Amino acid sequence: MKIRAILLNLAVALIALIVLFPLVWMAAVSFMATGEAATFPPPLWPRTWTLEHYRDLFVNQGMGRYMWNSFALATLATLLALGFTVPAGYAFAKLRFRGRERLFQLLVGALVVPAQIGTLPLFLMLKGMGLVNTYAGALVPWLASIFGLFLVRQYALSIPDEMLEAARIDGAGEGQIFRRVVLPTLQPIIVTLGLFVFLGSWNDFLWPLIILTDQSNYTLPVALASLSREHVQDVELMMAGAVVTVAPVLILFLALQRYYIRGMLAGSVKG
Repeated sequence: MKIRAILLNLAVALIALIVLFPLVWMAAVSFMATGEAATFPPPLWPRTWTLEHYRDLFVNQGMGRYMWNSFALATLATLLALGFTVPAGYAFAKLRFRGRERLFQLLVGALVVPAQIGTLPLFLMLKGMGLVNTYAGALVPWLASIFGLFLVRQYALSIPDEMLEAARIDGAGEGQIFRRVVLPTLQPIIVTLGLFVFLGSWNDFLWPLIILTDQSNYTLPVALASLSREHVQDVELMMAGAVVTVAPVLILFLALQRYYIRGMLAGSVKG
C-alpha cells in the first residue's frame, strides 16, 4: 500500500513537471540575452539574467498601453456579464413567468452552436451601428453568455424557497430579497463566473482582432501576435511578451481558485 502511494505521488509529480516545464522555460527564456535561446542545444537557464526585453516591451513597444486595454476590457466585460447574467439566472431558477422552462430549454439548446458561427453577423450588425473599432463593440459578446446563465441558475436552485417566502412575508420587495438574500448566497458562483469571464476576455484573440482595427486599441494577445510578425527571430522578446500576457491572469486564478473550485463543484451537483 505504501509503495503504491509512493508510485502515485511520483506519477503526479512527473505529470506536474511535464505540464509546468513549458511555462517555466518560457519565463527563463524571457530573461536570457538576445540570441541565447537560439543556440543548440537550447539552454534551460539564462547564463546572464537581463531585463532588457521587458524594458524594450514597455519603453519601445507600447506594451503598457496594450495591458491597460486588456485590463479595462476584461474588467468591464466581467462587471457587465455579472450585471446581466446573475439576475437572469436567478429569475430562471426562482421566479415564475410564462414560458420560463421552454425559453430556458431553447437557450441551453443554443449552447451546441459554435460561437464562431455568429461572428460575421455580429460584426455586420455592429458595423451598421458604428461600433467597429470601439471598446463598446469589443464588449458586446461578453454581455450575457448562456453558459453563465446556466451556471447561475443551477446554483440558484439550491436556495430554499422557504427562505425567499419568509423574506416576502417580512415585507421585503423582490429587489431587497435579491440584494440581501440572493446575492450573498450566490457568492461562490458569482466569483466563479466573474473569473471565467475575466480570463476569457483577457485571453480572447479572435474577436478583438476582428473588431479593433486601430493598433492603439489592441489588447495584449492581438498586440503580441502583431509583435511576433515584426520580431519573429527575437525569441526572447516574444517570450517576455508571453510572460506579460499570462502572468496577470495566472496570479488572479491562483488567488481565487478556492472560490472557483467551490463554485464549479456546487454548480455541477445541485439542481
